Amino acid sequence: MKRESSIFAVKTAGYEKDIGIEMNIKCIALDLDRTTLNEKGGLSEGNRAALRQAMDRGLHIVVASGRSFHTLPQEIRSFAGIEYAVTGNGAATYHMPTEKCLHKHLLTEEDVRSIMKETENDIVTYETFIDGVAYAGKEYVDNPELFNASPEAIQYMKSTRHLKEDIISFIMENKDKLDSIDVIVRNEREKRDIWKRIERCTSQVYITSSVSQLVEISHKNAGKHMGVAYVANLLGLQREEVAAFGDAENDVDMLRYVGYGIAMENASRECKAAADYVTKHHNEDGVAYGMRKILKVIE
Repeated sequence: MKRESSIFAVKTAGYEKDIGIEMNIKCIALDLDRTTLNEKGGLSEGNRAALRQAMDRGLHIVVASGRSFHTLPQEIRSFAGIEYAVTGNGAATYHMPTEKCLHKHLLTEEDVRSIMKETENDIVTYETFIDGVAYAGKEYVDNPELFNASPEAIQYMKSTRHLKEDIISFIMENKDKLDSIDVIVRNEREKRDIWKRIERCTSQVYITSSVSQLVEISHKNAGKHMGVAYVANLLGLQREEVAAFGDAENDVDMLRYVGYGIAMENASRECKAAADYVTKHHNEDGVAYGMRKILKVIE
């Protein structure tokens, strides 16, 4: 059972007071973009030091990202002590030191066909993920501005996606191997419409979104919350012993699942509503602040 005491007060109190309470935290799951990473997609010195301190105190640090494994930043992949990475919104979980995939949920061929059929007449494009590698259509890689991608998203996408001239054919040729599919749209209205239609055409998928231009689709048993639950079980931990930080819609289920969910100041309304606490902005070392002042797991 999640703790219900003074949640509202903590959410609205600001940063002036020490709001830590007694907690038995043994594991922290961290979203990356706009949470642990700053606006440049890097790990600040403040957050880096906080992660090291937490590890030195025996806490398990777990990445929980919408990114596929091979698109994780190198400074995260090479950060000694990070044991596990929940990737692709829970589609695949990796052991970080060995880069071994421990657990994955592939989309079914039937669901891939349903998704592609449902969106074939929409003005969209796609990206897909196989064994932690990201593939995107030429129209998106060449002209991401047409899909309202932010400058940060454009830089990240261009540096991590393998270009496919015909992404639809590529998806259909590999429909039995897909970790997940992103439908790339032009605006929020299109996103919500396509989301609802895919939910109607199949009940066997998990749908979420981390940014405005993506409908992110994976197997029904995916979701960051499921990946974090899998890791907690590996570590022999109860959900009450896990805390998590996030900022977006794809973090909502995870923040609800863990014992202590923490949203960033820059988080979406839905994410803040799902959280127990709100920390500082991701550009103000909000993860470090949350570990120190809210969870009190470091000094």
